[in-house]
Amino acid sequence: MKLNMASMALLAASLSSTSSLVCAFTRPANHRGALTTLSKLHFSTKEPTNQPNKNQPAGSIRRRKVLKHNTATLLSRASKFNGYNDGALFSTTEDVSTAMNDANTQQVEEEVENLFPNKGKQISDLPPRMRFAPSPTGSLHVGGARTALYNWLVAKKGQLDFSEGDGAFVLRVEDTDLARSTKESEDSVLADLTWLGLNWDEGPTTPLAKYGPYRQSERSALYTKIANSLIESGKAYPCFCTPEELDAMKAKMEAEGIPPRYDGTWRDADPDLVKAKIEAGDPYTVRFKVPPGARVVIDDAVRGTVSWDAEATVGDFILLRSSGVPVYNFCVAVDDASMGITTVIRAEEHLTNTLRQGLILDALGAPRPRYAHCSLILGEDKQKLSKRHGATSCNQFRLDGFLPDAMINYLALLGWNDGTDNEIFTREELIEAFDIDRIVKSPSVFDMDKLKWVNSQHL
Repeated sequence: MKLNMASMALLAASLSSTSSLVCAFTRPANHRGALTTLSKLHFSTKEPTNQPNKNQPAGSIRRRKVLKHNTATLLSRASKFNGYNDGALFSTTEDVSTAMNDANTQQVEEEVENLFPNKGKQISDLPPRMRFAPSPTGSLHVGGARTALYNWLVAKKGQLDFSEGDGAFVLRVEDTDLARSTKESEDSVLADLTWLGLNWDEGPTTPLAKYGPYRQSERSALYTKIANSLIESGKAYPCFCTPEELDAMKAKMEAEGIPPRYDGTWRDADPDLVKAKIEAGDPYTVRFKVPPGARVVIDDAVRGTVSWDAEATVGDFILLRSSGVPVYNFCVAVDDASMGITTVIRAEEHLTNTLRQGLILDALGAPRPRYAHCSLILGEDKQKLSKRHGATSCNQFRLDGFLPDAMINYLALLGWNDGTDNEIFTREELIEAFDIDRIVKSPSVFDMDKLKWVNSQHL
């Protein structure tokens, strides 16, 4: 039975008011919204028996649940669909359910296919879409402020060069570290960026913008949808290894002198066994299936050509934890692709993350952004800048009386120059002069005396 989506919607609406509507499931009151797309959750409509089993209360009717592959719970099934907000779930008849299931699968595939605005385009031909993606686990420090500034400068210059298009400075809050992320930290970071004058075009204060929402904690349905699409296309798979099994696997490899990585136990498991364990409710993670012999190569704007042997380096890595919470690299890759980010400027400590993110982007068929990994900022003792070197947070510099324009000027010089001896710039001059190809590879040293001198020039 083949139905288009409009026909199915009408049929479902009509059946919902008749005896063909078998059941409804509603989340508790503290969950908001309703499912606005037909769900992939279906129940049998065979004539029910009036004989309750021993686990049912008297007078209740037992209905057989038709289990589907790749999903373990109502929540994970429903969250695959665009517009899902924890709400009422409906089912009709089994033949309609089958048609809806096929149509929804096709719809998900089409939605995922259309999620990536840069797909099929040449990144270098597009207006720069830059992003700064802080984790709200503390204050904005010098290193993060410099990263934000470099991205902001490229975006602002791009907006001058491209009068039309989606060029923007995007602020994305990466708050998947549930234990450490706080609203207070997020507010502090946003306040510091505002003080510096690094105003964003899209971000958490513009939730209805084209590519929102801009907090990762608000994008969980998207991550689940894409993880499921990767499973369906054979590029990811459920892994049922217990923590004890993984610890034993790691210990065995270390004893043999092998760099520890997942050994692929569930990579090519029997589909019937996988289905049985899912139906039994066994917890599982979702792992990315690293292609045999895969290598990731990038032309980094700062560090030159960098390459990794993916299979030997990482093995099949986790995308979704057994709790359903997505891991950092999966979120970043999905967000960069779905927000149309063209260039990523970040600290060199993120360089190794590019391997996993590149593999995910390739699997999704989304073009990789251009990367520029900046060297660390050091203290005068040539160690990584930290609190022991004195003030490092933007808020402290504000309280100490430094001017925002002076901070912007000095931060720009920590790893970049315009090829001249000039050291004093206005914002407009920085926007005009900045080029990521002139970011230097060597680390920069934070010099408080130099900052004070720059500040005096802006008084």
